[in-house]
Amino acid sequence: MMMLLERLHIDKYVNVYVIFALDMLTSFIASMLGLLGMWLVFPEGGQYPIEFLAEWFLSGIIGIGLFFYGLKTYYSVIRHSNLREVGTLIVSVVGKEMLTALVVLAFPMVAFSLQHIWALLVLDGLLTSFALVLMRVCMVLAYDILRMQMQNRRKRETVLIYGTDNKAISFVRTMQLSNKYNVAGFIVFGDADRNHVIHGKHVFHVSNERDFGAVVHARSIDSIIFAHRQDARNEENRLIRYCNSKRVKVLYSPSVEEVVDGKVQAGTVREIKIEDLLGRPEINISLKEIRENFRDKVVLVTGAAGSIGSELCRQLAQFGIKRLVLFDNAETPMHNCRLELEERFPDLDFVPVVGDVRIPARLDYVFSKFHPQVVFHAAAYKHVPLMEENPCEAVFVNVAGSRNVADRCIRYGVEKMVMISTDKAVNPTNVMGCTKRLAEIYVQSLGLAIEQGKMQGKTRFVTTRFGNVLGSNGSVIPRFRDQIAKGGPVTVTHPEITRFFMTIPEACRLVMEAATMSIGNQIFVFDMGESVKISHLAWRMIELAGFEPDKDIKIAYTGLRPGEKLYEEVLSTEENTLPTRHDRIRIAKVRQYDYQEAVAVADRLEELSKEIRIPEMICLMKETVPEFVSKNSEFERYDKPVR
Repeated sequence: MMMLLERLHIDKYVNVYVIFALDMLTSFIASMLGLLGMWLVFPEGGQYPIEFLAEWFLSGIIGIGLFFYGLKTYYSVIRHSNLREVGTLIVSVVGKEMLTALVVLAFPMVAFSLQHIWALLVLDGLLTSFALVLMRVCMVLAYDILRMQMQNRRKRETVLIYGTDNKAISFVRTMQLSNKYNVAGFIVFGDADRNHVIHGKHVFHVSNERDFGAVVHARSIDSIIFAHRQDARNEENRLIRYCNSKRVKVLYSPSVEEVVDGKVQAGTVREIKIEDLLGRPEINISLKEIRENFRDKVVLVTGAAGSIGSELCRQLAQFGIKRLVLFDNAETPMHNCRLELEERFPDLDFVPVVGDVRIPARLDYVFSKFHPQVVFHAAAYKHVPLMEENPCEAVFVNVAGSRNVADRCIRYGVEKMVMISTDKAVNPTNVMGCTKRLAEIYVQSLGLAIEQGKMQGKTRFVTTRFGNVLGSNGSVIPRFRDQIAKGGPVTVTHPEITRFFMTIPEACRLVMEAATMSIGNQIFVFDMGESVKISHLAWRMIELAGFEPDKDIKIAYTGLRPGEKLYEEVLSTEENTLPTRHDRIRIAKVRQYDYQEAVAVADRLEELSKEIRIPEMICLMKETVPEFVSKNSEFERYDKPVR
């Protein structure tokens, strides 16, 4: 009904002939009420014969009609009515009564007294005037109510829900009271001639883009909402492309809590992101076993304010831990992380500590004061080109910092240390990847020394390697998003460059599962699925933003950066890994190093990095990690002598 009124523009105007008809009807009803009132007050006046009634009503209708037409009372805009319009109505009523008086007195149909006739005319005039003014007031009130309802409706986006499964149907129920979305129905692919209704909402069957466009036009659709992320991935090359071409927004309703741009989203509706389309189906983890593994434990997270570290903190906060210690040297991100945890987890006992893994004394303070039982080491420098230009800092943080944390785990009796590594540690072509491999070597050799009884300690060391994390700080997706917001161009280093991607929650679930299943001293890798071409990623992000690639926003190729390679290594194959009980997690086969050799290398690298003796440091790195062969880097000149 509301849609029909809107299409008739009832919120803007009412047809003048409708106003004329309403005025005539109001006048007729007022005349009837006048006669009825006179009969009730003066019953001794007798019955009104049919001839008098015909004369009375006919003359009144003709009279009021002539004056309405002559004075154009029905042409005024009702919502802008003022005293002038009211005066015009009263003049019309007076004219009606005068014409009626002339007719009744000239052609008397019954022997009424003159006083009775005048009383009838006065009462009829008063009632008619009151009724016409009251009708105008009611129309203004009705207009205001209708306008407000239509404005509220227009403020709400008209949406279609993809699919008709249980979640989609239940989602419609929850949207009934929404002041932001108006659900027009469901949309599915299939026979366009089928027609049925679920919970009062029409199910639209479409077969192609033309059918989709017809539904969008007919129902003024603003958005399509996906209730399942996997549905959106399946429809990336069909429905989502239709939406892009028709300028229809694509929305997603997360089923679990997630953090978007630093804010917690719990079951809300948001625009779909490229991360939703690129990620794989969520990996299954044994939540019960993980919860039991961390319950009532004191947990320390280094790099806690970073993308991975902060997500680890969010997930750990839900596992009933005794205390969470956050350790990071970034003041503002740490402050933001603290505010979020205070808001989301008011019962969580957590301690934010500003510190640096390069400073052993600061680590000693934290370990001795809080006595963590589990340590997640996520603090690291990660940006390849920047570390290629600042290799000493990469070594100092990634190698010496990791060593400092691992040594404190042994010294203070930590049960388990989980180190976050990277796929770039596999056959590294840049300084950052090599420093992460060197950190792996030190941690693994330390664990082996404990296993072999060469060192005292009880800590079990676990390493996890990921690929690129979607949406992490400084990663390609936030950069593309900013470039699109500025109108482009979107810069890609090479048309053929590819990368493996995973989401931040996926990465953290991998860490949790690996930490739970590990018996110690293992490097876990994740089945990353298919690699993604970065140019395709840029193209899709431009489309999702509502633009046409290379027309509205250009894609510019800038050339490979220092240390960058076209294709990342495949982490998980049968040749280089061993299976675990989880089908998506495997154990890497890596060369084992002697602990004393690892200590000597770590000592020497830290010394060289502090003294900024870059050539000697790079040569030692290449000697220790023979598979480290620089690509597109000034350090390529150090490869041949080492080989």
